[in-house]
Amino acid sequence: MTTAVYPGTFDPITNGHSDLIARATVIFDKVIVAIAASAGKRPRFTLSQRVELAREVLSGNKRVEIMEFDKLTVDFAQQVGAEVILRGLRAVSDFEYEFQLAAMNRKLSPDVETLFLTPAEQFTYISSTLVREIAALGGDVAEFVHPCVLAALKRTG
Repeated sequence: MTTAVYPGTFDPITNGHSDLIARATVIFDKVIVAIAASAGKRPRFTLSQRVELAREVLSGNKRVEIMEFDKLTVDFAQQVGAEVILRGLRAVSDFEYEFQLAAMNRKLSPDVETLFLTPAEQFTYISSTLVREIAALGGDVAEFVHPCVLAALKRTG
């Protein structure tokens, strides 16, 4: 059984994330969506809110497990028995940082591979940061997020 870890802050989880996760479940037996505490990023949603939103958004997929973590991604991957760290690349601008991160992860844990997936074309411009900013300024983000995430964004103003 091949397990992949898809780490991130998911603040909030977007349709781009969901697309990538759905496509990853075709490749891997199990995909663990690993939601990072990321206190340094000062997320809009608490860790428990982000976990709950991800559970609701991804509830229909039996190959997906949602977990929180607060350690090095490679250490978490080893802890849960994952062979792969899954990362999304939306644009060329993501590549340099992600490449550097993958190289460091390989150095820290040579037995855990990093795999990059790109989102479907209609999701390449969506990021959690943009969704948060648009929502905070009263813009409509309904086409970028699941309805439960939209409701949560409206509740948090």
